[in-house]
Amino acid sequence: MRIARAVLVRRAIRLEFLTIVWMLVEAGVSLWGGTQANSVSLRAFGIDSLIEIISAGVLIWRLGAELRNGQVFGEWTERVASRISGVLLFGLAAYVVITATSKLVAHTGEEFSQIGLSITLLAMPTMYFLARRKVAIAEALGSRAMRADAMESVTCGYLSLVVVVGLIMQALTDAWWIDAVASLGVVGFLVKEGREAWTGSCHC
Repeated sequence: MRIARAVLVRRAIRLEFLTIVWMLVEAGVSLWGGTQANSVSLRAFGIDSLIEIISAGVLIWRLGAELRNGQVFGEWTERVASRISGVLLFGLAAYVVITATSKLVAHTGEEFSQIGLSITLLAMPTMYFLARRKVAIAEALGSRAMRADAMESVTCGYLSLVVVVGLIMQALTDAWWIDAVASLGVVGFLVKEGREAWTGSCHC
C-alpha cells in the first residue's frame, strides 16, 4: 500500500468519527424534538442521523480493514458497507410513508418545534462541509462506499432543508397536514440514495 493512500484512509477515518460525533447530537435533538412535537419529518430526520452513524461505523470498519489487510480486502468490505446502507435507507423510506400516510388519514398534525428548527438549520452548513470533504477523499481513494456515505450527508442536508421549510410553514399557517406532506417529500431522496448505495452506482 502506498504511503499516500494510507494517509488518505486515515483522514477518511477521522472524518467518519467527526460525522459520528455530530450525528449523535443531531439524532438526539431531532428525535426528542420530533417526539415532543409529534413530527414525522423531524423523527425521520433523527432516524436518518442514526442511519448515518451506522453507515459511518461500517465505513470505519471498511477503511480499517484496508489498513490492516490491504486494498483487496477493503473492496470486499466496501460492497458489504454499501449494501447495509442501502437496506437501512429503504427501511427509513418505508417508515416515513407508513407514518405520514397514517397521519394524513387520521388528520393529525404537529406542533411547531423551535429546537427542531434550530438543529436542522445547523445541519445544513455542517452537512455541506462533511459532504465536500467526503467526496474529495472518495474520489482520491476510488471508494464507492465513501461516495455513498458522502451522498448520505448530501441527503441529510436536503432533509434538513425540507424540515426547515415544513416547520416555518407550520408556524406561519398552523396547517395540520404540512408535516406529513413535507416528510413524504423526502422519500424520493431516500429511495434514490438507497438504490445507489445498494448497486454501488452513486454519482456525486
